[in-house]
Amino acid sequence: MANTATQTEAEKQQARLLKKKAVVDQRIAAATEERGVTILLTGNGKGKSSSAFGTMARALGHGQKCGVIQFIKGRKATGEQLFFGEHPHVDFHVMGHGFTWETRDPELEQKAANQAWSMAKVMLADESIDFVLLDEITYMYKYGYLDEQDLIDALASRPAHQNVMMTGRTAPRVLLDSVDTHSKIANERHAFAGGVKAQPGIEW
Repeated sequence: MANTATQTEAEKQQARLLKKKAVVDQRIAAATEERGVTILLTGNGKGKSSSAFGTMARALGHGQKCGVIQFIKGRKATGEQLFFGEHPHVDFHVMGHGFTWETRDPELEQKAANQAWSMAKVMLADESIDFVLLDEITYMYKYGYLDEQDLIDALASRPAHQNVMMTGRTAPRVLLDSVDTHSKIANERHAFAGGVKAQPGIEW
């Protein structure tokens, strides 16, 4: 009797899995459009840039050409800059001066934001670039240094195959509403809050 009951449960489980598979297969079959996508990573949690650079590594694995603009300059070179900066398929730029986490000079920051955006626009119009990462770009809109409509227009007119990822804690509503994929990373716990010192390879 117990064996029969077990078989019945197994059959039910198999039926549920087959039903779920049919739904997934139907969605895959319906997704026929081929084009690049826009992805936005926001939220207070750690991992936005890490996720974006991980995705870029995936693109490089497929032989794609990538472009990076980091809109925040830290005190030290980041691990991603040190690793990807010399890659033959990566065009890597860090905001040369201006916006940092330590100092605030609005005039210098404005100039740096304009320069970084000028480079970003070139990448977003370059058909040879398959993947563009605009790291920490949303802070430029939070502080009013760039016009979000310029970004929306550039994304809309970019090469059809080009994928774009953007990061930052918050983003203007017009950008949130326009991207194909938006993921929000929550902060449940962070080692720094527990007194653990920031370290290379983890924080930068």
